[in-house]
Amino acid sequence: MVISVASPRKSITETVFQSVGISSFNHKSGNSGGGGSYDGVHDEEEETMELMEIGAEKTKNVLILMSDTGGGHRASAEAIRDAFTSEFGDQYRIFVKDVWKEYTGWPLNNMERQYKFMVKHVQLWKVAFHSTSPRWVHCVYLAAIAAYYTKEVEAGLMEYKPDIIISVHPLMQHIPLWVLKWQRLQKKVVFVTVITDLNTCHPTWFNKKVTRCYCPSEGVAKRALLDGLDSSQVCVFGLPVKPSFCRAIISKDDLRRELEIDPKLPAVLLMGGGEGMGPVKKTAKALGDSLYDEKLGSPIGQIVVICGRNKSLASTLESIEWKVPVQIRGFERQMEKWMGACDCIITKAGPGTIAEALIRGLPIILNDFIPGQEVGNIPYVVENGAGVFSSCPKETAKLVAQWFSSNTDELKKMSKNALKIAQPEAVFNIVKDIHDIARQREPLAKIAYSLLTSSFSYPG
Repeated sequence: MVISVASPRKSITETVFQSVGISSFNHKSGNSGGGGSYDGVHDEEEETMELMEIGAEKTKNVLILMSDTGGGHRASAEAIRDAFTSEFGDQYRIFVKDVWKEYTGWPLNNMERQYKFMVKHVQLWKVAFHSTSPRWVHCVYLAAIAAYYTKEVEAGLMEYKPDIIISVHPLMQHIPLWVLKWQRLQKKVVFVTVITDLNTCHPTWFNKKVTRCYCPSEGVAKRALLDGLDSSQVCVFGLPVKPSFCRAIISKDDLRRELEIDPKLPAVLLMGGGEGMGPVKKTAKALGDSLYDEKLGSPIGQIVVICGRNKSLASTLESIEWKVPVQIRGFERQMEKWMGACDCIITKAGPGTIAEALIRGLPIILNDFIPGQEVGNIPYVVENGAGVFSSCPKETAKLVAQWFSSNTDELKKMSKNALKIAQPEAVFNIVKDIHDIARQREPLAKIAYSLLTSSFSYPG
């Protein structure tokens, strides 16, 4: 059904700038014929917009906003998607989208490449992270971006006519919320943030206009409250990981047979995230030496190395003659199996990997971190007795050798501590809470979306 309404209002650009306190914003005026400006005086015919109702369907649309700036955002998005399907079947239609890449221009459509460049030159990332932390800095930046790309973001959002929007990225709250405000849908569309940083967060994660903010830890929840969110908006469920991790039923012995891992030797899992970052090669070599008992002339442990997308690293490791059993793997989509088959893990301090390792009860050796968002993950693991931090490959290898020989009690203790702080039901609790909120909102038949005939104005 198509209806018409008349509603004079400010341009979205003016609304955005005023929302961050920039009231002296000047925009173009006059009648350009293309709808690119709004001077506040329009005929009723020009004000009329067509709205479309979509009430014929029972299935609700869920739009998950993410970006591949690090593997954790996509992993969390896909975990939420899979949990919705597992819990509610065809009640929801799920879209996982990088609206920035698909609909906008530079610099938003190039964030993935920029991020990868900066984390390879970590001091650049450190400066970027901390210099944009003050509220006035990132609000002005986001308002400026919105002035040029809000129309494109609106087109991207409205294409999917979402009943629920879930942001799993810190830069995907502000502009979409401005769009919903412009469309007068803030009270009809459920908008939630799922924070994917475990213990240290950039302030852009926190927006007071969200329906709900799901925090992975109490520390993050406290920061959300300090940033102005109401306690009713904040929930602490844990970091979402894919359902196959949370409810796995295959035993370690069966996994080892499936993955062709020696059933008698303890195994260490070595990884550097999806990009194979950190001292993976040096650590693998050190492990190869420390896990071989020269006196016995036999190995005391085995190694599984996950190289991610780093093909050069995989090729280098495959060329080495090892004295202990070693498996070299590329990018793996069944990490729940590899973690389930191993006895401890060495990894950089990525939040997703830590959350998965805790669910599997794996003692963790953190050997690297990205400045900014991963710094707080180290004390989170260490202070809870679930692991240690060691940036020296030789010291790391020596510790693993001790765990596998003379100090097995410490390995068992850390495994128990890991299970204590694990939150395997996080993703299910998140989607169930979103489902409950959506049921309380207006029926789908009453939500109307504009046909993108709205008038925009851009900076002069």
